[in-house]
Amino acid sequence: MAVKPILDLDLKERSLLFAQLAQIAYDDEAEATKKVKRLGFTTVEFYDIDGAQAYRFQNKTDMVIACRGTQPTEFNDIKADLRAVPVMAETIGRVHKGFKKEVDELWPLVLEDITREVNTDNVLWFCGHSLGAAMATIMASRCFYNAHVPNPYELYTYGSPRVGWRKYVNTLGVRHVRWVNNNDIVTRVPLASMGYVHHGVEYYMNAYGQVRNPTGWQRVKDRFRGMWMGLKQGKIDNFGDHSMVNYVANLEKWNQE
Repeated sequence: MAVKPILDLDLKERSLLFAQLAQIAYDDEAEATKKVKRLGFTTVEFYDIDGAQAYRFQNKTDMVIACRGTQPTEFNDIKADLRAVPVMAETIGRVHKGFKKEVDELWPLVLEDITREVNTDNVLWFCGHSLGAAMATIMASRCFYNAHVPNPYELYTYGSPRVGWRKYVNTLGVRHVRWVNNNDIVTRVPLASMGYVHHGVEYYMNAYGQVRNPTGWQRVKDRFRGMWMGLKQGKIDNFGDHSMVNYVANLEKWNQE
């Protein structure tokens, strides 16, 4: 199918596209290939080393690296989330040890393909959800500091944990659109008291799934509202809000407004 280059899409359209790609990153290669072809991508490469996983989706105008997030059935993913010890990054400052290790597994293969495949007609993008969001952030920053590959145009993440300490985050360089859905618990870890901070420009979805820019007090009220709405449905809002399905659904509604 003929599709627009990603550069021709607005914020709403890009946010939805990258959310869809981050969700597709959880599929097996055959299913992912079917789905991304409908979105206009002609090349699919799956990276999988010791449970660290990502996809390369590519066409004539764009290359997207979509990192796969935490899967409860994958012990390697759970270990990565829990390994919150800060270690020196490949670039500057300190980064989450578990997230860095996941990237270290895949980076030689991803870097090789980016170096070989990206040309002057391709624009490089990164996206991911949960652990995949952290991995995409680290990968994008490594590209920024590598003179042999093009800088990523933008990074889109959904339900991202905090990735590193302030010095690391302040030197990432890449433009980052970071989506947070109401009470998504993963966006609050690792704890700020451990020195971790967020990166990028935050875009917030409220308890009703609407994209809003609340003040601090409005956000507190909205989070309590979301928790109450979840309890009435017999759900724990903090975990439900982390679902990539909900991120995609909310962005679909936003695109229809």
